[in-house]
Amino acid sequence: MATAKEKKTRTASVKAPFPKETYKFWYENMLLMRRFEEKAGQLYGQQKIRGFCHLYIGQEACASGAISALKKGDSYITAYRDHAHPLALGTDPKAIMAELFGKETGVSKGKGGSMHIFDKERHFFGGHGIVGGQIPLGLGLAFAEMYNKTDKLCITYMGDGAVRQGAFHEALNLAMHFKVPVIFAIENNGYAMGTSVERTSNVTDLYKLGEAYDMPSAPVDAMNVEEVHNAVAKAAARARKGDGPTLLEFRTYRYKGHSMSDPAKYRTKEEVEGYKQRDPIEQVKASILKYKFADESYFKDIEAKTKQLVLEAVKFAEESKFPDPGEIYNDVYEQKDYPFIKD
Repeated sequence: MATAKEKKTRTASVKAPFPKETYKFWYENMLLMRRFEEKAGQLYGQQKIRGFCHLYIGQEACASGAISALKKGDSYITAYRDHAHPLALGTDPKAIMAELFGKETGVSKGKGGSMHIFDKERHFFGGHGIVGGQIPLGLGLAFAEMYNKTDKLCITYMGDGAVRQGAFHEALNLAMHFKVPVIFAIENNGYAMGTSVERTSNVTDLYKLGEAYDMPSAPVDAMNVEEVHNAVAKAAARARKGDGPTLLEFRTYRYKGHSMSDPAKYRTKEEVEGYKQRDPIEQVKASILKYKFADESYFKDIEAKTKQLVLEAVKFAEESKFPDPGEIYNDVYEQKDYPFIKD
């Protein structure tokens, strides 16, 4: 029987699958998404954020694991559950919060709101309100990279409900036909709005939809950021070699309803709690402790810094101005003197 000293030595000698910096990136990255979204939910309840608001709480690994696996300059596009992706990419939380408030200092000048976040500098191309509308756009972004002979790709996110759209199937067909460097990522959180996948589809293993187009396709445990990273890294390597697209089904879960107006009565508390036991942030925290990359003081410090960052974002948004009414005529057409718009 091993002694306590031998057990300690054995534990210390276990090699982590990823470097310390990667685990800390994931933890800090996902914690910022979580705390930002929690605050956004509170502010929506106070009617400081209006319109639609779709939170990402529980799904953070889908964004963070992909970013750690991809290169700077790769493109990202998603649907309307879109606050967290640009946060993960490094967009200023102040600009995102101001956008949720509809302020002129917002990342989309206050004109897009919750569903239309956009950051060209970080190659984040939205934020799209039409279900599935971003899928052919993501294909187009990737096709442009192929046409220009770059080493870049586009990861195109969508919800499980979007795979019912014809545009999804058209995009998969074209992507395989032309070997486009695109990664299709289905964020399958189990419910298209309030309707479960089982009630809407004969095919419940959604990755199998890609197999109809001979596209490499796989399910991914997206409550585990390591699994997301590995799957995306493999798909990216294939895309950069010129072998074409991959379809990944990120099996994830949202702890909140579809949007802030959804009380989520269509699922049980036991189901939600079951997924919370596999929380992606807590899994990374456990790994950091296991591999002795940090102690509890690190987590306390990051928690405090993250909360302060979010509070500063709220203060910035509250103190910013609403856009001038005349701004409605700007950014509509590229041509500045477009003759068919009159004040």
